Amino acid sequence: MKTLQISVGIIRNGQGEVFITQRAADAHMANKKEFPGGKIEAGETPEQALVRELEEEVGIKVNTAQPFDKLEYAYTDRHITLWVYLVESWEGEPWGREGQPGSWIPQAALNADDFPPANAAIIARLNQPN
Repeated sequence: MKTLQISVGIIRNGQGEVFITQRAADAHMANKKEFPGGKIEAGETPEQALVRELEEEVGIKVNTAQPFDKLEYAYTDRHITLWVYLVESWEGEPWGREGQPGSWIPQAALNADDFPPANAAIIARLNQPN
């Protein structure tokens, strides 16, 4: 079984919105919404991977990233570890730099059914009252 370490960023603005992208039609979990990020490369820390991936995928330079969660999820064909960060300070305006659709949506409107199953716990935690 394939094992993947993945860093993702919850890019959150001051208006209660989160920037999300859509997975490619030919990707695992095709066309699902996702928090931007990607695989941690050999020799990278999860935070280094986050900074690199967010620059590559959505064109922003992360100023600060706060650890939010770390979770494990097993699909039938792969096991993933998600390193999740809150990104509330960055430079640039996020956009789908690799051609993927991207948009700001209200955090309260995040629906776990629109995302890969591994994201359900993240969305549940984001939608808990403070």
